[in-house]
Amino acid sequence: MNSGDFKASGGGPGAGAGKRSRGEARARLFARCALLAAAAAVVGLFLPYAAGGLLILGGGVLGLALCAAGVWWLVAHRGPVRFLGALVALGAPAAVLVLFVHGGLWTHALRALLLWAVALAFARTAMRHPDHKRHGRSRPRPAPRALRPVLLMNPRSGDGKVGRFGLVEKAERLGARVVLLEPGPDGARPDPAALARAAVADGADLLGVAGGDGTQALVAAVAAEHDLPFVVISAGTRNHFAMDLGLDRADPVRCLDALTDGEELRVDLGEVAGRAFVNTVSFGVYADVVQRPEYREAKAETALNTMPDLLAGGAGRRLDARVDDAPLPAQQALLVSNNPYASPDPLGGGRRIRLDGGELGVIGIRVEGAAQAADLAVRGPQSPGLSVLTAHRVEVTAGSDGGADPGADGSGSESDGPGQGSGGADFGSTGSGSGPGVESDGSDSDSGDPGTLPVAVDGEAMRLPTPVVCTLRPRALRVRLPRERPGTVPPTPPPDWRLIAVLAFRRRPRGGSDD
Repeated sequence: MNSGDFKASGGGPGAGAGKRSRGEARARLFARCALLAAAAAVVGLFLPYAAGGLLILGGGVLGLALCAAGVWWLVAHRGPVRFLGALVALGAPAAVLVLFVHGGLWTHALRALLLWAVALAFARTAMRHPDHKRHGRSRPRPAPRALRPVLLMNPRSGDGKVGRFGLVEKAERLGARVVLLEPGPDGARPDPAALARAAVADGADLLGVAGGDGTQALVAAVAAEHDLPFVVISAGTRNHFAMDLGLDRADPVRCLDALTDGEELRVDLGEVAGRAFVNTVSFGVYADVVQRPEYREAKAETALNTMPDLLAGGAGRRLDARVDDAPLPAQQALLVSNNPYASPDPLGGGRRIRLDGGELGVIGIRVEGAAQAADLAVRGPQSPGLSVLTAHRVEVTAGSDGGADPGADGSGSESDGPGQGSGGADFGSTGSGSGPGVESDGSDSDSGDPGTLPVAVDGEAMRLPTPVVCTLRPRALRVRLPRERPGTVPPTPPPDWRLIAVLAFRRRPRGGSDD
């Protein structure tokens, strides 16, 4: 299968104009279908059953709000309040269902729900545009075969994908020199950045990594420093970077085709406190949780045990940020990403439309209690508890701190959180590659130092001196991709009904021309 998201289409200017015209007509058709389905859902709910429609709508919203409040009590408290929260979180949806069945409204509610789902599907399809210029994506360029490629491989990453897929042998057959990231005789972890620099000094003309996103970032920084092409091999657990590049995450062997039949794309590279990142930098609650040494083996249990201390009923740690020139105060969780995600996901589990947009994505969360948790669940991105921004520079400092510092014992751990591909077995936190001022394992630092912040860089736990500054190096990294790859489907943002109406009723929507 070709990488359809990056391939150029044939034909001259007339063919391109015809394709755009067909795309606009298709978007207009789906936008009209979305409006019709949405209108049918509303009319079918309220016209014949005015009181019943209000009951269905009010009951659904109330059930959602109560469920969110219950989840808040569950994660932010212990003891009887936690037990009550679990009952409310489970009981609210069940109570709404009983209400609908007992009142004979469940068929009407189901029909309205299905029609609304159809409307959302049409709306998302209308907002999706196949032309690359609409999304501003760069096209990859043909690339010559490297003469002295060097690949760093972590045999522990992704539960042993390097060994299971025979990556070492296959890479060597393609002419690459492989360096395994294994602990030395004294148990010391290897430094991927130092090994990459040594390879460059020895004449390498291409660098690559089979491992998690933490290691990918460290070696990518060396490749960018020397303007060398970089190969991503999806041998981690989650491989978020590989996913957004359109690589095959299920079969890392296909990534090796970039060595012999590749093309090149320039993407942005994030930087935090002198250390590169390819996906996300997390501050606040999540970063505090992953500092726990037990997190790697018991993620859910560790999070439940730690969250009440961090949230403290709305009185836990706060972060103050400056997003370019705009203040963003008193955040409980903050996610800074290398290019924004298509839809606001505080855990960074979504997709990025592009990796060369030259902007950081910023998502901040501030929830003071059960009422604000309910508001966030009902209103989503419109809630004042959720901030979704873009920036070129983000500066983060510690705000008020009413809770315990989970990293006070000085223990850090590598996690399998947002953007992390290695499941905690990656070697991404040691040596000179960590950047100036980075305390990655806590063994040599006083983790109670108020001048540092717990941070998760590409899912990897560390502490950084404040203020922590995140920036972006536009198109600094030359990524070598296999010509044949699954590709990516550009993710669609949440439906914008105002835009849907414009698409439906304007002959040529504003911004519809790609010229």
